[in-house]
Amino acid sequence: MADPKDHTTPSVQKGIPQPASLNPGWIPKTRRKLSQADEYIAGILNGDRVLLSQAITLIESKQTRHQALAHEIIEACLPHSGNSIRIGITGVPGVGKSTFIEALGQNLSANGHKLAVLAIDPSSQISKGSILGDKTRMAKLAIDPNVYIRPSAAGESLGGVARKTRETLILCEAAGFDTLIIETVGVGQSEVAVHSMVDFFLLLLLPGAGDELQGIKRGIVEMADLIAVNKADGDNQPKAKRAVADYRNALHLFPPKASNWTVQVLTCSALSGMGITEIWGLVEEFRRFSEANGFFQRQRQSQARYWLHESIQQSLREQFYQHPQVRALLEEKELSVQAQKQSPFHAAEDLVRLFLESRS
Repeated sequence: MADPKDHTTPSVQKGIPQPASLNPGWIPKTRRKLSQADEYIAGILNGDRVLLSQAITLIESKQTRHQALAHEIIEACLPHSGNSIRIGITGVPGVGKSTFIEALGQNLSANGHKLAVLAIDPSSQISKGSILGDKTRMAKLAIDPNVYIRPSAAGESLGGVARKTRETLILCEAAGFDTLIIETVGVGQSEVAVHSMVDFFLLLLLPGAGDELQGIKRGIVEMADLIAVNKADGDNQPKAKRAVADYRNALHLFPPKASNWTVQVLTCSALSGMGITEIWGLVEEFRRFSEANGFFQRQRQSQARYWLHESIQQSLREQFYQHPQVRALLEEKELSVQAQKQSPFHAAEDLVRLFLESRS
């Protein structure tokens, strides 16, 4: 009988020496059987984070059987959602979004809130891979029992927003999280996608970056409900005050917001915690203000309508490109367009006509 302390593989006894296992206690897992929808639903409603994470994985999957199960779970959880405040946070690279979210999250947890952070990681357009390192950047939040962090790869979706983020919001709310934060990959034209699924949009900026305001697209500033100049500590304080004055002056050039909310600009320091309490106070004030004038609910309804149309476009796009006849002809059309034998518009019309006629 082999020595139980021997961590070499069984093949050693057969005369084929191999290196010892790096993890001698590891037993290979068999493929896990999918749970039934009822099990996922009950687990999510009871706050089971393992089942919540598994259900989100189903949402993100492209397999047909996973999608069917995910849709069943979402529909059942939908009546239990909608009771949170949804916050989108964006900012230029290096502004300290993750550090800010950790500081804000610790403040919320200490005051009894349950927070879910949906962190969207940029995906490489070359390797299609992503780092998914948000739990590393938010090490303290990652072990907080009141906080759930779910990093997702942005993939090819609009503005770095994971394709199924809105469905994930529904499940997190059904699981009892009263505050949801979506951290985006950065500032870009398609941050509209984030704005279309949150109640409150926070734009983080850096001090002493006077030209930064020129480089930020006007639409992003117009969407912001609050502008916070982060890293306003130490030698940065004078520059931060000047930045606040610049941004406040710039806001006078913008039209009033649909919510009638007056956008404020203030300073904060995620490292020291300065300004974090004030920022959360403004989020709560915004919610009371927008609920009182009816904007909060109207915006939620408008967002639901927006995502209906987005889902239709996404579904049609997927069906079109997966259609066997379209796939068979697509490369030929691409070559024809590249060789300038046919215009892209005419080629597209041919492909769409083929798709529609084959389904009629």
